[in-house]
Amino acid sequence: MDNSIKIILADDEVLFRKGISFLLEREKNIDVIFEASNGNELISFLKENRNHPDIIMIDLKMPLLNGVEATKIIHKDFPKIKIIALTSYDSESFVANMIDVGVVSYLIKNATPQELLTTINEVATKGFYYNDYVMQVIHESALTTRKIKSRFDNNFLSSRELEVLQHICSQKSTTEIGELLFISPRTVEGHRNNLLFKTECKNIAGLVVYAIQNKIVSLGNLLD
Repeated sequence: MDNSIKIILADDEVLFRKGISFLLEREKNIDVIFEASNGNELISFLKENRNHPDIIMIDLKMPLLNGVEATKIIHKDFPKIKIIALTSYDSESFVANMIDVGVVSYLIKNATPQELLTTINEVATKGFYYNDYVMQVIHESALTTRKIKSRFDNNFLSSRELEVLQHICSQKSTTEIGELLFISPRTVEGHRNNLLFKTECKNIAGLVVYAIQNKIVSLGNLLD
């Protein structure tokens, strides 16, 4: 299963975790490589094993080390691993906090199996996935901890970078953006890297937050 999406599940509710694991293992392109019942088990596995996941699905409320603190550690020590919050907490403050510490998607536990699979596949291919509710939270929440660069300087982002950023926010893949703008995927990657550098965002999810907060993209257009 070399091309499979490697997943770790971190949740202290055993029955729920086993249910999700059973659901995911039925998918040909998904491989659950480890299950953790708390943040400490999760971090220990990552430090002691070379077989790292592509995605970690993590609950917020866990004993010993909760999902928020575990996410902070993983985002710092294992930045290539993408983290999806899978939790019963749906308040705006929880969503905003988790996005701010590094999750690339946020899913409520009453989501459908199809929503779960869509989220995993979108994150695996595009680096992030925000549904309409999360997009709305990003728009309405004051995530002001990130330093805002000089967005009023017309030369801060080039017109091409702005085009790429708008397509990123529409959750287009690198290949799709290249086709829309008639440029190569490698050129798209170059523009994306420039955007990350200029905005000081750590990942693609951060770019979406940045674009919405700085009104570079309209939320209405993203939700259409």
